[in-house]
Amino acid sequence: MDYSFRRAHRLLKTDDFSSVFGMRQARSNAFFQVYARPNDLGHPRLGLVVGKKVAKRAVRRNYIKRSVREWFRLNQHRLGGMDYVVRAKLVFDRDKSPEAVMALSALFAKLARCRDSSST
Repeated sequence: MDYSFRRAHRLLKTDDFSSVFGMRQARSNAFFQVYARPNDLGHPRLGLVVGKKVAKRAVRRNYIKRSVREWFRLNQHRLGGMDYVVRAKLVFDRDKSPEAVMALSALFAKLARCRDSSST
């Protein structure tokens, strides 16, 4: 099975983002806030929000997005049929990247535990 990060695995339209925000199933920490919503596609999709208030320079915003996309690409086989929107709350660079990635993993783990407990 090919788990590359394709365009089909991205949330791009405003309506897609709004539907995920509307579910209000979210978890957050210092680095990120992650919203989740089930989808009928059988694979996860990712949307990213990295505002200028978080990182004024585009190069920093793009680094955050690349880091989150790479984590998602490597872990999407465990995420199931869900739509996720990741909102960055704190800027990070290469020095803080491992800490941010661990924080992101922890948030997705919390969402998975919440989803598993509500489905039983």
